[in-house]
Amino acid sequence: MIGKRVFIAIGSNLGNRLENCRRAADLVTSEKGKVTLIRSSSFYETEPWGVAGQGAFINSVIEVRTGLPPGALLGFLKSIEIEMGRKPQPVRWGPRLIDLDIIFYGDEVIEEEGLAIPHPYAHQRAFVLVPLAEIAPDFVHPLLGKRVSELVEALPDKKGVRRLKGHT
Repeated sequence: MIGKRVFIAIGSNLGNRLENCRRAADLVTSEKGKVTLIRSSSFYETEPWGVAGQGAFINSVIEVRTGLPPGALLGFLKSIEIEMGRKPQPVRWGPRLIDLDIIFYGDEVIEEEGLAIPHPYAHQRAFVLVPLAEIAPDFVHPLLGKRVSELVEALPDKKGVRRLKGHT
């Protein structure tokens, strides 16, 4: 299969959270030739991270293949967020209709204005690592040199991540 192996985290805690995540995944892979879906994790209900006092999130991770360079892929994901109705946030890590983040872009390490890959907080977030471990437990974090399954085991708290039964 042509293109880079990429992992994208999807999350929502406003409106119909599950439908928002499903629609976002469909939109990411809807334009033929840009992004091809390889596999999807289950959906998980998760506690908010970073800002307390907001509703729980629905999260998932998709594995895709793409020929888009990292900056173009980020722009494509941001255009989907806007198309779905995401507005600029007054509070970082506050409530959001949809959030699409590039977690890994192959084994590349990128530090540019507005783009950091691997995602700088992924290894600390159960809501990213637990669904990621479901679909790619042996993927190795290019900076930390540890498999995703090892990163999950090292998390101090995973109890705020609950798999939704019957929703894949």
